[in-house]
Amino acid sequence: MLAEKEARAFADAWAAAWNAHDLERIVSHYCDDVTLTSPVVVQLLGQVDGTVVGKPALRAYFARGLAAYPQLRFDIECVAWGVSSVVVIYRNQCGTRTAEFMELAGDGRVRRVVANYDG
Repeated sequence: MLAEKEARAFADAWAAAWNAHDLERIVSHYCDDVTLTSPVVVQLLGQVDGTVVGKPALRAYFARGLAAYPQLRFDIECVAWGVSSVVVIYRNQCGTRTAEFMELAGDGRVRRVVANYDG
């Protein structure tokens, strides 16, 4: 089971990487075989299923997102944790609230992400 301290440390490091716009630091949080599903994938990539599979595709998607949103910033509002997962709720630079469910592998990196948006 994931402890609160571990979940919060993960979320803080994850958000710090995003806020630094450091692509390599960002992708270091993810497994090679990661799967990410998000409405933003549909918006930025035009992929109807909203899913990106594998670290190379994830890196390309994140690079495109960083370029599209140069003021990107995540301010964490809440971190919830489970047996092998973390949910990070944050507001972005536009004030949009997002909740990302992240299933973690045994090494603490993200294996699967499902992003949900409020507004």
